[in-house]
Amino acid sequence: MPRYKLTVEYDGRPFCGWQRQANGPSVQAVIERALKSFCGEEVSIGGAGRTDAGVHATGQVCHADLSRSWPARTVMGAVNFHCQPDPVVVLDVEEMHEGFDARFSAIRRSYRYRIHNRIAPLTHQRGLAWHVKAELDAEAMHAAAQEFVGHHDFTTFRHTRCQAKSPEKTLEHFSVHRDGEFVIAECSSRSFLHNQVRSMVGSLRLVGEGKWGAGDITRALQARDRAACGPVAPSDGLYLTRVDYRPVEIDMSEWKDKQARKAVPVCEEDGAP
Repeated sequence: MPRYKLTVEYDGRPFCGWQRQANGPSVQAVIERALKSFCGEEVSIGGAGRTDAGVHATGQVCHADLSRSWPARTVMGAVNFHCQPDPVVVLDVEEMHEGFDARFSAIRRSYRYRIHNRIAPLTHQRGLAWHVKAELDAEAMHAAAQEFVGHHDFTTFRHTRCQAKSPEKTLEHFSVHRDGEFVIAECSSRSFLHNQVRSMVGSLRLVGEGKWGAGDITRALQARDRAACGPVAPSDGLYLTRVDYRPVEIDMSEWKDKQARKAVPVCEEDGAP
């Protein structure tokens, strides 16, 4: 079955999150409905990241297996037509090599958080940015954000119901800058814990307001205690912007190695054939 990679953009406000759920509409369900309307069959897609309720994306990635080969432009046009009227759009479609997986082939995920920093209430940006009235020092926030970069135990900055086996992650990049009325935070890592980005940004807001310094971020990290985290930023301003993948030849090689290991008989006893 040919496998397709779909790069997806969506407004997260109407959804309970990326993942299909019984308690409300999801982005995954919208795309799967569109694929069924297009090709007449049930298609289960796999996503690169399970964004939460209200979280947006400009570069989410998923994969779908179809029963026959279609031109990529045909798939994109058909899915976009059938996604209507939901705020979900496929930006690009590629037919991929055997073994590609939107989640497990990924080597980096990048997020952006948008803070609309002004006194007046929001109109056009409502639900698309976090409204913070107090003047924020973006330079201080950037300096403090560097405390997060590197390999750390992020217990303080993950949801108490996070299902990840380990709280340790390696943050590759974290920058904060001002763009007019907006303060933009951007970070990248191979993977993130549940609520990690929103937890880090919420604590950085305290730095921007002058209530915390970089040392407070360090102490919160070292505490390894959820109670040491600052207020968690709302979902409104969070965007999954990009997913990077390992080279095709490496991805195919690792997939073939995995298939070969699965084919080896399991020995019940030492020395058994």
